[in-house]
Formats: sequence, structure tokens, C-alpha cells
Amino acid sequence: VQLQASGGGLVQPGGSLTLSCAASGIALDDYAVGWFRQTPGQERAGLSCLKRNDPNTYYADILRGRFTASRDSAKNTVYLQMNTLQFDDTGVYTCATGSSCLSLHDYWGQGTLVTVSS
Repeated sequence: VQLQASGGGLVQPGGSLTLSCAASGIALDDYAVGWFRQTPGQERAGLSCLKRNDPNTYYADILRGRFTASRDSAKNTVYLQMNTLQFDDTGVYTCATGSSCLSLHDYWGQGTLVTVSS
């Protein structure tokens, strides 16, 4: 089983990026899938979670509606569309799966770096 997070890069404040989390060996539709951000000196923060068998998606309040998570079942991939990026969005983003959004510890991606800088 492998989760491959990708799509990170350097972006200016106010810009957008879309991250991907592609899975092999499992069907992401069978799992809740969360996105996390790790910033140096801070704890890893949960950003969003696509629930299993539920159209609702959890988002952290700090995002203020700027990020949108989605699934593409055909591609077995989950996306995180990030808009109006800010300096403090810089960090390593990773995805994880689990049976529910409260237990995202089955599989983890390796992370992709997002740098917001002018």
C-alpha cells in the first residue's frame, strides 16, 4: 500500500495550488482521507477530512473556507485545492487514511512541501 502526496511547490501569497494524494494497493473510497500540515516548531495540524460513505467534509476553522478537498474515484486520488494562500500556509502537507476522521492512522503519505513566499 502506498499513498503518494504531490503537487507542492513555491507560490506567491494569494496564489493557489492543488495537492494530490494518489493511492495504490487500497481503494480510497473505502476510507476516510485526511490532509495534514506540518510546520517546523508546531504540531501537525489536521486540515480536512473526507468522510467515508458520507458526502460531508470536515475542515479546520483556521482555513476559513480557502481549501477544498475532493475525491476522484476513477483515479483513486484525493485532492486539496488551496486558494488565497498565505505565508503561514507554508509547510509539509501529507495525506492519511483511516476508518473514520477520528482515526486517520492506517496509511500515511510521505508529504509534499508547500512554500508561500514573495
